[in-house]
Amino acid sequence: MVAAFVLAPLGTAAAGGLWYYGTNKHVEVGYTPTQPVDYSHKLHAGDLGIDCRYCHTAVDKSAQASVPPTETCMNCHSKVKTDSQKLLPVRESYATGNPIPWVRVHNLADYAYFNHQAHATAGVACQSCHGRVDQMIKVSQAQPLSMGWCLDCHRNPEPNLRDPKDITKMVDETVPASVANLAAPPSQRKVSPPVHCSGCHR
Repeated sequence: MVAAFVLAPLGTAAAGGLWYYGTNKHVEVGYTPTQPVDYSHKLHAGDLGIDCRYCHTAVDKSAQASVPPTETCMNCHSKVKTDSQKLLPVRESYATGNPIPWVRVHNLADYAYFNHQAHATAGVACQSCHGRVDQMIKVSQAQPLSMGWCLDCHRNPEPNLRDPKDITKMVDETVPASVANLAAPPSQRKVSPPVHCSGCHR
């Protein structure tokens, strides 16, 4: 009987700890897989200022943002750093036609429907979901992408909305879009994201 009084609270505490630390926020935020090519978004998107849409061409045209084909890399690297050992997998991919096996960083559950185009054309800033990619040498998951996190934005999207032409501009997270002159005009801010189950579960 005494053991039950001692073990029950310990079991409850352990279960609570597993539930809390087993949520998306503690398991997936910070996920940084090793990629087949040591690609730096800080160099390309940050230092060189290449727009996200140059590589991720379908970001505002398709449900999927798309991973750039090797041909996109070779637009520059057929002339830049042509002898770099780090870029050997890129050159081999281009020569053989075999795609580079990039490892997906942001991966929603199969039961959740997400349309990238709908968010981009509504003016949701890239960094709202992906963080300051322009400062990441290795891309990692910046947000939990959990149902609660998505619903928080769907219930109050205004802080994440910009003029759609400015969605790829990266700014300090503490600076509101309105202060950074990135806020969408009021006529473009009429969005009503779904908060019912069938909006994301179809």
